[in-house]
Amino acid sequence: MSAGTTTPQLPEGRYGRHGDRESDRRLKVAGAVCAVLGLGLVAWLGGSYLIRETTINGSVPSFQAVSDTEMQLHLAVRKGDGTAGSCTVRSQGEDGAVVGVADFPVPADGGDYDAVVTLRTTARGTTAELLGCTPAK
Repeated sequence: MSAGTTTPQLPEGRYGRHGDRESDRRLKVAGAVCAVLGLGLVAWLGGSYLIRETTINGSVPSFQAVSDTEMQLHLAVRKGDGTAGSCTVRSQGEDGAVVGVADFPVPADGGDYDAVVTLRTTARGTTAELLGCTPAK
């Protein structure tokens, strides 16, 4: 090889321009926008989790039809100490029709509330489900 050999040049525009500052700037802006949106999503999810934890959350772990007009159910509620409210429970009959709905009060004292309550029904109930709990205003 001689010292005068030249390296072949690539066709212009075929492989993009090296050092294209405009493309680099657009990529950085797109990355910054994605980062801000990602941080916003994390903040929103974290905030909704914290707000949910300050409300009343309940469940009906067990229930039993005592008669054609009564359902006995276990109401378990998690809440903050000093938070009062009420929980709405519904029962349905074998045909799926609603046979009973009631609101049960949740006292403010204590962090958890467990009670066995009686739901009056118009016919024999086959289910007992918690529709939701709301804190007192």
